[in-house]
Amino acid sequence: MHRILLVLAIGAFTSVATATTALAEVVSNTRIPFTSFVGFVPCANGGAGEFIVGVGGEIHVLIALTENGSVIVAKEHFQPQGATAVGLNTGDIYHATGVTQNRFTFTNQNGETFAYVNNFRMIGPGPGNNFLVHESFHFTVNANGDTTFVHDNFSIECK
Repeated sequence: MHRILLVLAIGAFTSVATATTALAEVVSNTRIPFTSFVGFVPCANGGAGEFIVGVGGEIHVLIALTENGSVIVAKEHFQPQGATAVGLNTGDIYHATGVTQNRFTFTNQNGETFAYVNNFRMIGPGPGNNFLVHESFHFTVNANGDTTFVHDNFSIECK
């Protein structure tokens, strides 16, 4: 309350009204069966690698869109829940864990930014066949359409 009164006192009522009337809407909150997943784990099967196929569980997908004046923010969140896969050669069971998140911000005045973080793991039985994927990716485009920043850190690791 004190913050709003202070802002009103300096004559910035319009920006306060815009900030407090932001529209936040969950566009989608769904679950996708993990049975459509197919992947390759290079450290499985004694180091020979094998394809794995999803057999159960789901991916929780939450997509939210927020608009506040000239700023639009879109967020995506993907998280496996009870998701399992089976090795086609060995029959080993793998458990999917981790989270993937995207955030896209667009403004007419400042351009746009995109941030993506992925931490996805397929945890297999025994040592040496856990498959870890990590990526953090970020880019910024200014109001003129020029890319001003790009960062990509990607790794795949077997443990």
